[in-house]
Amino acid sequence: MNIVLHQPEIPANTGNIGRTCVATGTSLHLIEPLGFHIDEKSLKRAGMDYWDKLDVHRYVNYSDFCEANLKGDKNDKNAPRLWMATTKAHKCYTDVTFGPDDYIMFGKESAGIPEEILVDNEEYCIRIPMLDEIRSLNLSNSVAIVLYEALRQNNFADMARTGSLHRLAWKDQ
Repeated sequence: MNIVLHQPEIPANTGNIGRTCVATGTSLHLIEPLGFHIDEKSLKRAGMDYWDKLDVHRYVNYSDFCEANLKGDKNDKNAPRLWMATTKAHKCYTDVTFGPDDYIMFGKESAGIPEEILVDNEEYCIRIPMLDEIRSLNLSNSVAIVLYEALRQNNFADMARTGSLHRLAWKDQ
């Protein structure tokens, strides 16, 4: 799975998203310009000591990202798709089927994904349901919600599905 952040602005959100990506084996793709320096303390603090384990890629713009990652035939059902999470979409994120190599793009906190990109990709726009009075959810929370649905649909491939206590043992073990 792949998470794409289009012009992220808040380093702490990006750090949180990076940590989620490491925990799930997901690649993170950052489309510039970034609203912070990649070595910023708040980004590292939010990502804790996981940032060096993150599979992260940077692109100068949206076209550069597409050229590097979406070269295949759009009609090929096995080709990775680029889903766009936006409050402006008609479809809910739970109404689509995510493939294991798909990309899920999120826009910057202040403006979302540019409408020029959305209008050309309407069938791949998805939203998280919320009340009308709310403009949007926190970016790192939105990424976690949609990413975990995509991972669930793919049976949490390669992820630990059980845990264990540190000092004690569960009764059924």
